[in-house]
Amino acid sequence: MASAPGDAAVLRELRRVVRLEARVLSGLERAVDRRYVSAVRLLASCRGNVILTGVGKSGLIAQKIAATLSSTGTAALYLDATEALHGGLGLVRKGDVLVAVGKSGESDELNALLPRLRAIGAKIIALTANPSSTLAKAAALVLVTPVETEACPHNLAPTCSTTAALAAGDALAVALMAVRGFNREHFALNHPGGRLGRRLTLRVSDIMRGGEDNPVVSAGASAQEMLMEMTRKRAGAVSVVDGRGRLIGLVTDYDVRRGLEKGLDIRRLSVSRIMNRRPTTIAPSALAARAAEIMEKRKNPFNVLPVTDSRGRSVGIIQIHDLRARGL
Repeated sequence: MASAPGDAAVLRELRRVVRLEARVLSGLERAVDRRYVSAVRLLASCRGNVILTGVGKSGLIAQKIAATLSSTGTAALYLDATEALHGGLGLVRKGDVLVAVGKSGESDELNALLPRLRAIGAKIIALTANPSSTLAKAAALVLVTPVETEACPHNLAPTCSTTAALAAGDALAVALMAVRGFNREHFALNHPGGRLGRRLTLRVSDIMRGGEDNPVVSAGASAQEMLMEMTRKRAGAVSVVDGRGRLIGLVTDYDVRRGLEKGLDIRRLSVSRIMNRRPTTIAPSALAARAAEIMEKRKNPFNVLPVTDSRGRSVGIIQIHDLRARGL
């Protein structure tokens, strides 16, 4: 039994695989031609379903391409080729576009599907390394992913071929984003549970403490009233307003601590003596992520941000803890 390779040999093998796959991707870049453009146009104009299919490792790549398409504005479904032969084919309708992924283009399951797919009236896009294959001959468009050898030392395990197919699928998805005008806001709508979705959709008004929860005192309030409001609302601050409800200052628990450290008798001071007269504010319609940036990316970060409307009136307050609790 051969001895196990040393670390240096393992490192060489790792780099060899990466080098081979990088070379395949360079070849794929050169192979991307007008047929790929035609495929993007066909997928963009599809009024039926966009369906991805494949067998084995190619089937897994087809699943990933379908997921990427769906998340970037092109609704797509995955159809297992084997399941399709046992009833799953009922999913396909005339006008659908089916992208079949297969290195050799000679998989028995895919080839068994081809006559039926053509009879239904679905248009087939072949994503294959073999432009002379049965799959390619049955397709309306052939997208070639040139692969001479796999990274597997026995040239058996799909490695370079699946990398090329995956990259080709990503290229189609991203090009379709451009054709459809799919932007960051659209992406966020498709990913409401993700961090990016929250950053692009959550507004300050969704998170701020407003209404009865908004800690507010008038400019003429005593320090005791201010402290009671701060404690009752548990926001770590109070907004100071004039007779029209317009924000004229902010008092935070930090301001109170600083006053105590200076030896001041807080109880004898008016709110106007303690408050910050020029607090940073934010609008309720602003993105919550912007509020997080304002509070965290300053030279001296702060934890509370008052929210004001277009007339400068206090409508809420937002805490850094509330933002963090929502994943921002």
